[in-house]
Amino acid sequence: MPKTAKAAEPTRLSVRKTYKLYIGGAFPRSESGRTYVVNGDNVALASRKDARDAVLAARAAQPKWAGATAYNRGQVLYRVAEMVEGRRAEFTTLGVPAAEVDATIDRLVWYAGWSDKIAQVAGGANPVAGPFFNISAPEPTGVVAIVAPPSLLGLVSVVAPAVVTGNTVVVLAADPQVAVTLAEVLATSDVPGGVVNILTGRYAETAPWLASHADVNGLDLTGVEHAELAAELERAAAGTLKRVLRPGLGGTDFTADPGLRPMTAFLETKTVWHPKGH
Repeated sequence: MPKTAKAAEPTRLSVRKTYKLYIGGAFPRSESGRTYVVNGDNVALASRKDARDAVLAARAAQPKWAGATAYNRGQVLYRVAEMVEGRRAEFTTLGVPAAEVDATIDRLVWYAGWSDKIAQVAGGANPVAGPFFNISAPEPTGVVAIVAPPSLLGLVSVVAPAVVTGNTVVVLAADPQVAVTLAEVLATSDVPGGVVNILTGRYAETAPWLASHADVNGLDLTGVEHAELAAELERAAAGTLKRVLRPGLGGTDFTADPGLRPMTAFLETKTVWHPKGH
């Protein structure tokens, strides 16, 4: 009897990844439904409504995050370093050099170590005349909007110092694939939802809404490369008296020792008087 032809194996189509936003610990698509293509992948294009949702999530998470012990925040950041170490291959596949992944992990551990020490360095007891204690203590600014630079090390170098001191952040990411992969690390570590929120899309479209938002307390312009846009964002921030961090000409060398400035940039100093002997 003639042999029957063997049925051809069906061709399997791979499931393509869509890089979504990261808001409140979840990964929603943009409410506008818009996307754009980056290196062949679909990426959510954040809207003004997405920016407002991210600020709401950051504000809701901030009191509890600021109320956690500094030691606990440091442990959470150290856990993020552990998770990045475990996903090293995924970051290198996205084009991040292995040396930069190493530097990123080291930077996370460095800031984790500073979590319970920065208050002693940035604050302290002040000598005053009279029978009083006068103590200055740093407190987080609140919700910080960050225009992030286009690298994994740069992204971590602006996010880590803000959150380790008790702030929550809304980040506009320049490299969406790397940033959303980092968001997946945050979502599977111990970072509470809303502490870090990541938006992908066009800076010029979304940043002005964050700069002028009345419930955003600080603005980090490290990733803004165009002087005209930086000036526009500074003017928008002035309407609500935001604290603005803008790096000098020539950009920032993220491989150098960051020093304490990134942590103290979004700290407020509260001074308390108390009578002695009572």
